[in-house]
Amino acid sequence: MSAVPFAILRHAPTEWNASGRLQGLTDTGLSRDGEAAARRWRLPTPADGWKRMSSPLRRARRTAELLQPSAAVTICSELREMSFGVWEGHTLAELRAAGGETFAAAENAGLDFQSPGGESPRMTMVRISRWAADLARADEPAVAVSHKAAIRALLALATGWNMLGRPPHKLDWRSAHFFVAHDDGRVAVERLNVSLESPS
Repeated sequence: MSAVPFAILRHAPTEWNASGRLQGLTDTGLSRDGEAAARRWRLPTPADGWKRMSSPLRRARRTAELLQPSAAVTICSELREMSFGVWEGHTLAELRAAGGETFAAAENAGLDFQSPGGESPRMTMVRISRWAADLARADEPAVAVSHKAAIRALLALATGWNMLGRPPHKLDWRSAHFFVAHDDGRVAVERLNVSLESPS
C-alpha cells in the first residue's frame, strides 16, 4: 500500500471573505489584500519542491499561481469548494434570521449539513478521498490550493470528526496543513498550521 505526503492550504482572501458571505462554487476572485497575501506566502520545505495543484475556481487558481516559488499548476475538480446551493452570496447571520428553525436544523446536521441544491460535507469527503487515492497511486507529493469547507471535510476524513461541536484541531487559514494520502482513499494528519509567512 502506497502512502504519499501532501500539503493543502486555503486560497488567499476575497471580498466575500471580508464580508462573511458563503462563496461555494460562486467564482469570486481574490481581493487586493488577497493578491498581496498570496505574493508574500512562501511554501515550507519540502513542499516548495512538490507538484502544484488547485481547485478550478479563480480564487484558488490565482493563489496557486502567486505562491512562491512559482510553478506550473494542475487543475483538479475534486479540490473545488463545497457547493452551498441557494445559500451562496448570503452571510450566516442572514440565513439564520431568514431560515429560523429550518436553518438551525441544517446547521445541527453535522456531516449531512446541506443547502437546497448544494452539497454536504459527507459528499465532499467522497471526492476528496478519491483525489487522495489518485495522489497516492501516482506516488507524487503535491501542494493543493483548495477552500475552507473542503479542507474541513478533509479534516473530518482524517480524524473521524462528525462536524458536531468543535473540530479536533483549530486550523489557521493562513497556513499550510500536511497530511498523508493512502491509495485506498484514507488520509492521516501529519502536521497542521505550518506558517506561510516569511520570517521578518
